[in-house]
Amino acid sequence: MGGAYKAIEMVGTSEQSFDDATRSAVKRAGETMRNLEWLEVCEQRAYIAGGEIREFQVKVKVWFKLDDGSKES
Repeated sequence: MGGAYKAIEMVGTSEQSFDDATRSAVKRAGETMRNLEWLEVCEQRAYIAGGEIREFQVKVKVWFKLDDGSKES
């Protein structure tokens, strides 16, 4: 399972939960990137208004495997 990987940082948000915010970030990354393989949650925070949590945020690192550069014929 060798190879090289690259990581990007993203912030996912949700009105429901930290889990949903994480899944939102991964889903969005998957729309423009391929070979997603790893995820690390770096930070969690929530916005409070009127004494209630209004939005959950997670800062994540998402790793994807770089193409090996070989071209199939």
